[in-house]
Amino acid sequence: MSLKIIPAIDLSEGQCVRLRQGDYAAKTVYGDPLQMARDFEGTGLPALHLVDLDGAKAGSPQNLEVLRQICETTDLEVDFGGGLRKKEDVARSFEAGAQQVTVGSIAARQPEVLEAWLKEFGAEKFILGADAKQGKIAVGGWLEKTELDLVEFIAAWEQRGISTVLCTAIERDGMLSGPDFSLYSQLMIRFPQLNLIASGGVSNAADLDRLNEMGMYGVVVGKAIYEGKITLEELKARC
Repeated sequence: MSLKIIPAIDLSEGQCVRLRQGDYAAKTVYGDPLQMARDFEGTGLPALHLVDLDGAKAGSPQNLEVLRQICETTDLEVDFGGGLRKKEDVARSFEAGAQQVTVGSIAARQPEVLEAWLKEFGAEKFILGADAKQGKIAVGGWLEKTELDLVEFIAAWEQRGISTVLCTAIERDGMLSGPDFSLYSQLMIRFPQLNLIASGGVSNAADLDRLNEMGMYGVVVGKAIYEGKITLEELKARC
């Protein structure tokens, strides 16, 4: 399987949690993020998507120590996101061990700031978080919907040097209803050179196989793992 399977850990108050459709009031706690990361590493998975939900709401990272602990005690390639608004916070994320950072809100609200970061740190260090609801970009931990068109948003950042895009179908996130295969198929046709990562709705191993057959670069898997819809053994078999 060439599909890059990336388990997700969403952080809130130092714990691993999951939300439904980005709703902070619909939060389920799943335990210790460090142990989760070790379990994922044990399957042979190479990467981890670490999201600071507290940071996304606060506007600055709140869980950098958890990031540091995971990076110091595992060999996972960690991408980190949530609340990255200042250059200092980006630098601190890299210092804590993140291989890449995922940015969405800053790309939508202050594109000139992100452009400067790309030049300073290198475009390859950034993953564009293109989180969409009804075809429009949502920011601020998905609490604010913009009028930015998803395809135009991605196209603009591809021209600026971004090569990896994590696209979350917010309506599917945490719902275990299956990925938005139609959306990802359209994006792959429109952006054949980009590393497109699907996120939202993965419900079973068959969804992973279908994304692999489509030729997707990667997929983020969260709730399906925590709810036992996809086992660690199934993930291990697909590494």
